[in-house]
Amino acid sequence: MLQLRYDTPREWCEVARRDVGALLVDHAHLEKKAAGTAVTLLFRYPAEHRLQGPLAELAREELEHFGVVLAELERRGMTLRRQRASAYAGRLHRAVRAGERDRLLDTLLVAALIEARSCERFALLADEFAEHDTALAALYRALLASEARHHGIYLRLADEVDSPQTARARLDVLAEREARVARELVERAGRPGAPVRLHG
Repeated sequence: MLQLRYDTPREWCEVARRDVGALLVDHAHLEKKAAGTAVTLLFRYPAEHRLQGPLAELAREELEHFGVVLAELERRGMTLRRQRASAYAGRLHRAVRAGERDRLLDTLLVAALIEARSCERFALLADEFAEHDTALAALYRALLASEARHHGIYLRLADEVDSPQTARARLDVLAEREARVARELVERAGRPGAPVRLHG
């Protein structure tokens, strides 16, 4: 079960549908960043042996997904381009505490919430594109299970680096923050000129 406190409205899909190219470019960057998060944790916490195997596998999978999205862009005659970072992840990471153990716990939980939001949005997009773009619907449907599993991996690792009770209490706090950020960005996404973002 995804640990989210806010359900993305169906209207968000209409915004996402208006520029499939921008959506896919954003998605490619997010997969790359997700791999980067796992690799950063591997380098930052080499003594945390329980993290190494799961995060290495997760990073490999995220890079595979990056390749899948790149191939879809190519198939459509589009290319990856630079873009300004979304406010979503940055606003979540500002809640990460400074103490080393707290920072590790919070980083794992924020990653879990980001994976959960991706999973929720992929499900919405798979349904939205089912009639209009079957290839894109199939792509998002295929990625759903992985995102849900990544969410679960980060939650399990958080339980292991601290007590499950502490991890879940902190998750509640961060999930409320994520809900506020997601709601605000969805409201902003509907405004004229707003960029199309997977987490927007």
